[in-house]
Amino acid sequence: MFLLQDNEDVEEYMQNRDSDKVYALAFGAHPDDVELSCGATLLKIIDEGQTVAVCDLTQGEMGTLGSPKQRRKESDNATRVMGYSERVTLDLGDAKLHHTDAAVEEVIGVIRHFLPEVVFTNPPDERHPDHMKASRLVYDAVFYAGLKKITTTYDGQKQQPHRPRHLLYYMQFRHFDPSIIIDVSSTFERSRQGVLAFGSQFYQEGAGDEPETLIKRKEFLTGLEARSRYLGEQIGTRFGEGFTMPGPVGVSNFSRLFPKNGHMAPGTLQ
Repeated sequence: MFLLQDNEDVEEYMQNRDSDKVYALAFGAHPDDVELSCGATLLKIIDEGQTVAVCDLTQGEMGTLGSPKQRRKESDNATRVMGYSERVTLDLGDAKLHHTDAAVEEVIGVIRHFLPEVVFTNPPDERHPDHMKASRLVYDAVFYAGLKKITTTYDGQKQQPHRPRHLLYYMQFRHFDPSIIIDVSSTFERSRQGVLAFGSQFYQEGAGDEPETLIKRKEFLTGLEARSRYLGEQIGTRFGEGFTMPGPVGVSNFSRLFPKNGHMAPGTLQ
């Protein structure tokens, strides 16, 4: 596992970006995917002085609970609570999300607009078909965004090629063995406020006779915390968020990645 932890060494990884860029761009198939799966990591990035933007690929209009209007309002609240620099919502079709040239081009436009170094997205193997489709869609768009012969515009302006350096898949319903666990002990509790901004989707005492869904159960948020505690335990911290990547991470400075007095995960030989 590749460990990023709560210490000053992490700051050396983060170089200040130009004002017209964001450091990280997080995609989700539906509103709340990002907050549920990597919200604490995004807060950590923001705390380190970097900028974060979010893109929801659909409006979540086919969900059992909440209307598109209500979910957009909840997304706006989550954006304010979390401190994102911007959030955009596409309309690629909830439960109708397909890998088309037009959809790929629209996602390329978002990537070229924000110019991120790091992209987060849904994992390729998931319970919800939209999550798997979103994963492949973003993967392809990240690659094609770097090809200059693919032309796109955003708000009427011609865009330049840009390929993000890193793509990370966050963990959703299905557990996987993470290649990276981020220590989010300092941000996990705050990230819950971003999740709870989507009030229509989660259990609330006295909410009435609304239908129960997988994430509407009282136990769902408890389970989310349990998983974060488990991942944190794997690296010797209170909370963790796990990610995997489509390829290896290149390291040019060994001692910066493994500092002399750095934190060691349980079971690691010293």
